[in-house]
Amino acid sequence: MKTSQSNRRLSILHIILVLKPTNGQYNEHCLPLMNKRDITICTFFKSDIKPPEAITLFDGDNTIGGFFRALRAALKKKEYDVIHVHTPHAGVLLPLVLFLSGLYRKIKPSTVHTVQNSFQNFRLSHKLMFIPGFAFNQRLVFCSHASYESFPAFYKWLARGRIDVVQNAVDLNRIDRIRSAQSVVHNEQFTITSVGLIKIKNAITVLDASFSHNEQDTRLVILGEGGMRPVLTQKIENLGVKQQVHLTGMVPRDKVFEYFTLADLFVSASWGEGLPVAVMEAMACRRPVVLSDIPPHREIAESVDFIPLLRPNDVAGFAQEIKRFKEMSVSERNLIGQKCRKLIEDRFSLPIMHAAYQEVYSKITGPQVFSLLEMTG
Repeated sequence: MKTSQSNRRLSILHIILVLKPTNGQYNEHCLPLMNKRDITICTFFKSDIKPPEAITLFDGDNTIGGFFRALRAALKKKEYDVIHVHTPHAGVLLPLVLFLSGLYRKIKPSTVHTVQNSFQNFRLSHKLMFIPGFAFNQRLVFCSHASYESFPAFYKWLARGRIDVVQNAVDLNRIDRIRSAQSVVHNEQFTITSVGLIKIKNAITVLDASFSHNEQDTRLVILGEGGMRPVLTQKIENLGVKQQVHLTGMVPRDKVFEYFTLADLFVSASWGEGLPVAVMEAMACRRPVVLSDIPPHREIAESVDFIPLLRPNDVAGFAQEIKRFKEMSVSERNLIGQKCRKLIEDRFSLPIMHAAYQEVYSKITGPQVFSLLEMTG
C-alpha cells in the first residue's frame, strides 16, 4: 500500500466513529496536519460537521452497511501509506472489509490502532472487539502509560512486539489564538469548570463539593452532554443552585477554550480516563486543576506538587481544595496556572505527540520513505 514516490505528501486514512467538534482524533490528528499530509477520514456515524476542503471525508450513515460502503469507497479512491484506526469497532470491521474486498494481505501492513481509554472503561462488547484488532493491526498505540498498564496480559501478548505508547496532547497554538481574542474579565463569582455528563465523569461529586457550604458566590460550569443530565438537573434543583450552575450542552472546541480561560479553577472527579485531554486543555489555558486520584491523572501530575489528587468520591476533600483555591489571591492562582501551562508545554504539546507518531508511522513506511515524503510535503 506504500510507495516511494517523492511528489506527494504522506497519505493517511483515519477511521473514527463520528466527526464532531469535540472529537479528539479530528482535532489533534487531522486539523493541525491537514496542510502537511494528505488526510482522509472515514466514519461509522453520520458526521455532525463538515471538515475543511483539505480533508477528504467518507461518511458513514449509522449502520454497518453504511460504514462498509464508506470504507470501500475510501480504499478505492486512493492508496494510503498508513491506515490509522481510532475505534475498537474497526478492529472487527476493517479486517472484514479487507477480507471481502481481497485487500487483506496488501493493506494489513499499513494499519495502526490507537487505544483511547483504559481497559476498565470500555464496555464488554468493546473489550471483545479489541481481540481481533490487537491480533490484526501492524502497530498498537496506547494513549497513555496508564492505558497500557490497564490492559490484561492476554491483550499485550496478542500485540507483542507491536506496541507503542504515545501520550495524548493538546494544540497550544489553537488555544493561544482563542485566548488572545478574549478580554480579561474579573469574575464576580468564583467560577469552576468541569466536563462530562456521563456517569464515569462523576459530575455529582463536583456539584456537591462546589456547594457543600451553601456558597452563594460560586459558579459552576459543566461542559458537554450525556445521560446524567436529568439526574444532575434534579440535584441542582434540590440544592437550590439553579442560578449558579450552567450546563452548556455540547459546544465547539474553541468555545471550550473560552470557558476554561474565563474560569478560576478546573475540577475533575472522574472515575476513569485514558489520558484526559480536557484536563490538559484547562492547564494549557493556565487554569489550576483539582483532580481525582486515578492512574491517568497521576500520569499528568507526576513529580509536581501543585496538582491536588483526591479519591473520586471524596466530596469533603474536593470541597476543601476548592475552598483553598477560592481563598487564594488571583496572583496566587495565576502562578499555579502558569506552572500548569509549563507542564503541558514540556510534556503534552502536539509537536511532541506528532513526533512520536512519526516514529510509529516510520515503522510501517520505513524511515527513508517517511522522511522523503515529509520533506516533499
